[in-house]
Amino acid sequence: MEGSAIPAGKRLRAKWEAGEPVFGLWAGIPSSFTPELGGLAGYDFVCADLQHGLATEATLLSMFQAARGAGAVPMARLAWNEPWLIMRALDIGAAGVILPLIDNAAEAARAVEACRYPPNGRRSYGPIRAEMTAGSADPEILGGDALCFAMIETRDGLDNLDEIAATPGLDGLYIGPSDLSIALGLRPGGLVDDPAKDRKPLAEAIVRIHEACVANGLIPGIHCSAGRAAAVHAEQGFKLITVGVDAAMLKAALSQELKTARGARDN
Repeated sequence: MEGSAIPAGKRLRAKWEAGEPVFGLWAGIPSSFTPELGGLAGYDFVCADLQHGLATEATLLSMFQAARGAGAVPMARLAWNEPWLIMRALDIGAAGVILPLIDNAAEAARAVEACRYPPNGRRSYGPIRAEMTAGSADPEILGGDALCFAMIETRDGLDNLDEIAATPGLDGLYIGPSDLSIALGLRPGGLVDDPAKDRKPLAEAIVRIHEACVANGLIPGIHCSAGRAAAVHAEQGFKLITVGVDAAMLKAALSQELKTARGARDN
């Protein structure tokens, strides 16, 4: 078995059972190098972004291999809640999937079904690589360990929050602050990085989603753009936390170092 001797999904579950949050890197750059750097830096998971990032199905294998080889759990945010996309990502080696724009319980159930094998779902059996990352070819273990997160980021998703959270087999809810902000009539962005008073509806929605997770035994997750926001949400009780996006973090570092260099020369 590659990477850690503990199956990928179980590594995150063990931390959650101990009451600990896990921190991840959002990987949109279509290269194995970013996930490898993330793992070596100590991130608990690396999530390949197939919705807004430049990662594609063709780059998933190398990204997953690099993340796991460097000690991070590989995950994927898919472009859409399509069963075949979910099954492919899991078979390629994702320990879990994050599904965007989930509006109701039926859509959440559709996602869960694609992660689980019969009789608990409709996932097709063919774990060519998944059995290596999961440490077993047993359908019950493979399907049971796969993490399934529904993104709450629309008005409908918020209105149907209680029904979505009650979906059998769902592991957690993941907040997409930018889309959720737009759905609430606000400018896109997170709460901590933009704490103006008109962000109150977003703050209230974040609390509601966290409470729904706690009430239904789900893992509360949230997307952040920087370490400060991630630390604040960890204190609030979120357990699956993205610290930042690789491209944005690289861009910020490049700009800051150039600014420092030019400032030193000008002085």
